[in-house]
Amino acid sequence: MLSIFKPKPLLESEESQSLVELFLWAAEHFDSEYFLKNTQIVQPTEQYFPDRVTSVEEMAQSVFQRVRSYAGLTQWPIALSSPQMMSMQQTFPRFSLSGGLRGEGVVLVNKPSLPVHVSYNPNQINQPQDLVASMAGSMALMLIHHVGKLPPGGQQNLSVAADVLAIFLGFGTMICNTAYHFRGGCGSCYNPYANRQAALNEQESIFLHALVCHFKGDEQGGKHLKPHLKGMFKKAQKQLKKILQNSADPMLLALEDRCRA
Repeated sequence: MLSIFKPKPLLESEESQSLVELFLWAAEHFDSEYFLKNTQIVQPTEQYFPDRVTSVEEMAQSVFQRVRSYAGLTQWPIALSSPQMMSMQQTFPRFSLSGGLRGEGVVLVNKPSLPVHVSYNPNQINQPQDLVASMAGSMALMLIHHVGKLPPGGQQNLSVAADVLAIFLGFGTMICNTAYHFRGGCGSCYNPYANRQAALNEQESIFLHALVCHFKGDEQGGKHLKPHLKGMFKKAQKQLKKILQNSADPMLLALEDRCRA
């Protein structure tokens, strides 16, 4: 009889399993070694974004450089372009890397004649978390394209996979905080063009962020989430604890062993 009072998990079992599979896809193909040793849980604070800027262009460049660095892509041929330039379709350049996929030790081989262009939405300048999350998503898509490994679910799951990978890269707080936008009751207080197009909902994003925080040993990873998301984060932590205790997945267990080593 008391079972009716048991707290409901954040996600149904099938949903959580699908997200764990996407996380393991990210770990398998996008440098789990770098993830375990170097990835930071990036927060929307001055510690992570200390630059002072005086223009839209400077802010975009500052965010671009920080996101690129935290993602471990400083050695990649990436350039920030103005929104006007991105109206032209670009061909993804062919290049190769040695010494790994991400990090300062990676060496660019066969440098392309043109870099991969990343741009920004100028409407997001006053919504910096959307700007950070959008750039992280762009770089995640770039990684997927270069590595050439489609996620579980294939091409149709690409936008979801980009959000998953952006969280895996350490940008979970911003992805979670921008997963939903209140439309408001008046036309003057809502700008749809400033909002990030999220593929994961809040619960899904929170679950993955909690999973990343677990493997990074960061118990305070939910500190800078929006207030209504902090309770979800705690529920996700509890659900994940049970999943990890009962899982027989060899990849998940191997990651658990490696992060404890």
